[in-house]
Amino acid sequence: MNYVIIGNSVAAVGAVEGIRKQDKTTPIIIISDEPYHAYSRPLISYYLGRQVTQESIYYRTEDFYRVNRVELILGIKAQQVDFDRKEVILQDGRRINYTKLLIATGGKPLIPPLEGIDKQNVFNFSKFDDVKNIEKVATEGSKAIVVGASFSGLKAVEALVQRGVKVTVIDIMDRIMPRVFDEAASQMALKTLEKYGVEILLKSTVQKILGDKTACGILLQDGRELFCDFIILAMGIRCNTDLVKDTKININRGIIVDNKMRTNVPDVYAAGDVAEGYNFIEQRNTEIPIIPNAYKQGETAGENMAGADKIFDKGFVMNSMPLFDLSIVSAGVSAPGEGINIKTIYDQGKNIYKKFYIKNNRLVGYLLINDIDRAGIYTDLIRRKVDISSFENKLGKEGFGFISLPKELRKHIILEG
Repeated sequence: MNYVIIGNSVAAVGAVEGIRKQDKTTPIIIISDEPYHAYSRPLISYYLGRQVTQESIYYRTEDFYRVNRVELILGIKAQQVDFDRKEVILQDGRRINYTKLLIATGGKPLIPPLEGIDKQNVFNFSKFDDVKNIEKVATEGSKAIVVGASFSGLKAVEALVQRGVKVTVIDIMDRIMPRVFDEAASQMALKTLEKYGVEILLKSTVQKILGDKTACGILLQDGRELFCDFIILAMGIRCNTDLVKDTKININRGIIVDNKMRTNVPDVYAAGDVAEGYNFIEQRNTEIPIIPNAYKQGETAGENMAGADKIFDKGFVMNSMPLFDLSIVSAGVSAPGEGINIKTIYDQGKNIYKKFYIKNNRLVGYLLINDIDRAGIYTDLIRRKVDISSFENKLGKEGFGFISLPKELRKHIILEG
């Protein structure tokens, strides 16, 4: 018997620790096309910005695999899975048998069909190798174009500015991060970026990448040409389901799993950014591409692979993103919808913005900018589905905190630890 995990990020770490809670001895094999110890992908921007070292981005200590008796096959891509023979076929032709299999292949960058996209000095921004290649050309005084004002795109911008790079951001939408930011929040981010010398071109579409073998700029759809030393594509991440396309595995945007992380194929599980798990706010399966969710899904899958009967049904979207002078935290619902009431607090003098989404007397989402100290309380209110009607008028106001909650709820939270 052996466990096989395809992928070596946060979900894989959760799975290893979940398996070892139940089974201390059965071999675990991890297969990854990357050559690195499991690392935290959000930290690659901090590495590029010279804020952390390579050792600091690793998700667990150096002896993690040895302590948990994990065999690593790194730098080799899993090419195919033979679900009938229960084998993972590697790019070099090796076949790895499994008793239980976890697919944790994560996400992959959205690549637009742009003319010239295969030129040198055109980079993605999703893996450690991406930033290691970018740092070779991101010298002080160089010019970069970042295509996409996404979460990862803006973190790339911040890192480049920290390296002394002049940055232009291009996005097709009419505001920054429209899935999370409304117009007011987008303007706050826009002003901050401009303060640090970043040029933002919204409602703009790239038609092609200019240059011979090496990119030297872009042509916009309106005919303008912008020149640069390198280009970063950051138009978002999608579930990396390439390994199981056109197989018996059920796929929507991601691999569909139940609340035990099982796929429709016996003994095959999926977790992390590749999976569509249960979103308890939306009450349906969705992608939830965040580290806490990936870890919990991986841990749940690991325990169940080892014979437990665990459920994870509390997944929902959360993001925390410092951006220059802004501290940004969001969770749950981030757009108006049927039955949703919205409460907004905007203090322009203090540059503070808070937005709460409330449905059926329950908090279902929020956005906080520059006053994030109570984010943990708001997240807990969402997770616990607390009736907030008795203190809704205090929500987000100065002085709101744990003491603002009803006495019985405080007692319950304290007893739970």
